[in-house]
Amino acid sequence: MTFSVMLLLCCVVLGLAAVASNPSPYFSALGLVVVAGVGCGLLLAHGGSFLSLVLFLIYLGGMLVVFAYSAALAAEPYPETWGSRPVALHMVVYAAGVVFVSGLFWGGWHGSSWVLADELSELTLLRGDVGGVGLMYFQGGWMLVVSGWVLLLTLFVVLELTRGLSRGALRAV
Repeated sequence: MTFSVMLLLCCVVLGLAAVASNPSPYFSALGLVVVAGVGCGLLLAHGGSFLSLVLFLIYLGGMLVVFAYSAALAAEPYPETWGSRPVALHMVVYAAGVVFVSGLFWGGWHGSSWVLADELSELTLLRGDVGGVGLMYFQGGWMLVVSGWVLLLTLFVVLELTRGLSRGALRAV
């Protein structure tokens, strides 16, 4: 189990380096999909099956649609790929930075701190993540409303930025 979690963590780091180092929106979107999928796998490994499903459905189903729409409008004839020299150089620099920073904190990390949500209680009727969902909606319901308004504002900003001079979704009346 520890090996699979370490492999997923390395995939998260490589995916985030791929997103940060690539200037082309096409390959950055692919890196975001990989990072979201691996993040769902990490949540699943730690016992959060419901939160993993929510992350996968909401992130990949909602926010990535807006990103794909804006990336389709910013078409490049020859996008930079992961094999090109500047992108590979940025990947190496980011990977070296991650290795350096993790080397600074290596002595204080232990595998025993990776416990699942269900290992801390003996006899429970609910799983650890299902009990947290009710608490999330009870105490964080206002944050859900604020997040919905922020996503709506983001949609209008993207539509405003991608419209033409006199046509588009938002016109001056």
